[in-house]
Order: sequence, then C-alpha cells, then structure tokens
Amino acid sequence: MKLRSLLGHSITASLVLASTSTFAAKVTQEQVVEHYADVAHAVYADALITAKALDQSIESFLASPSKASLFEVQQAWLASRVPYQQSEVYRFGNAVVDDWEGQLNAWPLDEGLIDYVSADYQYELGNEGAAANIVANKKLKIGATTLDVEQLTPEAIADLNEVGGSEANVASGYHAIEFLLWGQDLNGTNAGAGERPYTDFVVGEGCTNGNCDRRGEYLRAAADLLIQDLEWMEKQWSADEKGNYREELVNGSAENGLRKMLFGMGSLSLGELAGERMKVALEANSTEDEHDCFSDNTHNSHYYNEQGIYNVYTGLYKREDGTLLSGPSIHDLVAQQDKQAAKEIQKQFDVTRSQVGQLVTSAEKHGQAFDQLIASNNTQGNALVNETIMALVLQTEAIERAAKVVGITNLSPDTADHEF
Repeated sequence: MKLRSLLGHSITASLVLASTSTFAAKVTQEQVVEHYADVAHAVYADALITAKALDQSIESFLASPSKASLFEVQQAWLASRVPYQQSEVYRFGNAVVDDWEGQLNAWPLDEGLIDYVSADYQYELGNEGAAANIVANKKLKIGATTLDVEQLTPEAIADLNEVGGSEANVASGYHAIEFLLWGQDLNGTNAGAGERPYTDFVVGEGCTNGNCDRRGEYLRAAADLLIQDLEWMEKQWSADEKGNYREELVNGSAENGLRKMLFGMGSLSLGELAGERMKVALEANSTEDEHDCFSDNTHNSHYYNEQGIYNVYTGLYKREDGTLLSGPSIHDLVAQQDKQAAKEIQKQFDVTRSQVGQLVTSAEKHGQAFDQLIASNNTQGNALVNETIMALVLQTEAIERAAKVVGITNLSPDTADHEF
C-alpha cells in the first residue's frame, strides 16, 4: 500500500465516520466504557492482522531478495503502522498497555546497536551499546558485561532492549524492523528516506555490508516477537478471555473507566503528540527525534495517532477489512448534557484532524516530509508544524471541556513536562 493510498484510506474513513456519527438518546457511562473496550480489541486485532501480513512479506523477501520484494515488504510495514498508531491512545491511563508498548514502539533508537551505520553516526552520549552491532557480532561487550547473541531469537532480542541501561538501546519493535528495512536516513533535513540495498539480505555471493544471513535472522526474529506481543495484547481486550484487563476495566467503576478514556485522549494529544513527537523535533531541528525517521512515514504516524484520539471520542473505528465499528461514545454523553458544547467540541476535533492532515498533504502532494518541515531554514514548514501543535493544544482543551460536561473533574492530561 503506497503512502498516497494510505492517505486516501484515511480520508475515506474520515468521511464515513463523520457521516455515520450517532446521537443516542440514552447512553450510559457503562455502555461507553464497554464499547471503548470493543474498539480497543478491534484495533489490536487489526494491528495483529497487519503484523502477520508483514511477517509473511518478510518471509517472501528473505526467500528471494530483490529490489521489488524489498519495496513490497516496506509497503507491508507502512500498512502495519495504520492500526497500531491508532492504538496509542490506549497507552495513557491503561498501565497494561503503557508497561508493554516500549517493546513495540520505543524511539528514538541508537541504530548502531543493531547493524552497521555511517562513519559520522551520532549516538547518545554515554551509551556503551551504541556501536555494539548485533548483526555483526555473536558476542557483545557492553560495559563490564559480555553477552552471547549467537542465536537471534525473539527472546534474545527482547532481552537486549535497554541493554546497558540506556533507553536508546531499542532492539525490538516497529522501529527496529523499520531500520532493518530502510537503513539510516542520511539525508538530514533534505528530501529522501533510508536507502538500504536489498543486497544487504542476499546470502552468499552478492551480499553487501556483510552478515546478510544474520541480518535476515534478526529481521525474522523481530517480526516474530512483534506478533507474539500483539497476540498477548489482543487477548487482554478480548471479550472471550477470562481474567484479562478488559474484564477488570468493564467490571470496575464506569466513572474511572471514563476518566481513563479522557486522560488517554488528552495525554496523547498534548504531552505525547504535540510535545514529544512534534515540539521536541521542531525546537531541536532534529531528524533523530522524528517518529518514523528511517522511512519518512512520520506524517502518517502523526495522522493515525490523531485518528485514534478521534475514534475514542466518537466511538467509531473503520477496520482493516472496511467494516465500521460504532457504538455509545463520549460524544453521545456530552450531547445528552449539552448539545451546543457537543457541537463546539466536535468542531475542534474536526479542525485539529484537518490540521494534522496537512502534514500528510505536505509530504505526499508537496514533497515536504516532516524532516524537511522541521529544518531550521524552513520558515513555512516550521509554521505548519507550530500550527499543528497549537491545534492539538486546543483539542486538549476541548477534551477537558468534554470531561467537565460529563462530570469528570481535574483530568490533568500528561504534558510530558512541556509548556505550550
């Protein structure tokens, strides 16, 4: 799936969601929390489906590496990001998700831990694992510790996360796979993503940059671990499982569940998306701090984070197979209490989603991806990112207003220590 068609998919979803929004006459907090769990399960089920498709594409690619098959597996990775990014709204407020997600989506990473890097590679100061190069070495010496990594299994990769005590030592998850598929993006704030040659995975004659068999083993194991992790989380939200997180959530206080929903929306909107994922990169003009930095997919990553927030507010989610999941929502609760507030809050969501969508338009129609927008000499690009940050701040204020309307006070979304 090309990036342009990903945008088309998101626009189609937006139109469908906007046209099918319901105003239920009598909706309870309990119903809203239960539907929230239903949507979460659907999102993680879709993330698992697309991760399995990615895994199959990786197997096909490794069986017969070529320029065409590398492109296909890259498209499978891009497609897998669509549902996963919509799941991040569940991180905040749900410890079961936040404690787990670091193994799947941690960033930025010191890619020298995993594979070869350029001679001028800039790594995190003090990180003793920044140049470990797991692909090239079956034994690693990090500080005073020697590690045996001859067998690149999912378990071994999981154990290497944050090795040496550094959060930059990300060995697993979407971004480790992204780096293995694209390689470093050496273009700085100029146009272009990573350009890893497919020959980096050709075993035997024709292998470039050495250790092609190990590189393939690493890629395969990382994909297997991704699936294992997503299978676990899908079960945590399944109505068919007993004693899981969903059961705890829906059997608990509905007010507490509603607070988790609103806190998750506000925290992703403000501290994480506006702050960690945009403000940090913009203020430092740092391509290392953009989210999907190897593939230049950051604009889509931001867009689907925003879509995830919108999903929770409206109770609507367009699944990978095209079906629309709908049900009792926070929007319905607000409308029951104050129809005018509901209209105004909905309008702010629409404005913010449109503004975040401009990052996608910039990348796919005007050829300026997020890493170009944050360049120190790109006045218009900086302004676009700043306008998007401010739209997210206003959206967070709308979320706090919605919380007050439905009786949730002192929401205090996470700012991640950013000031806006």
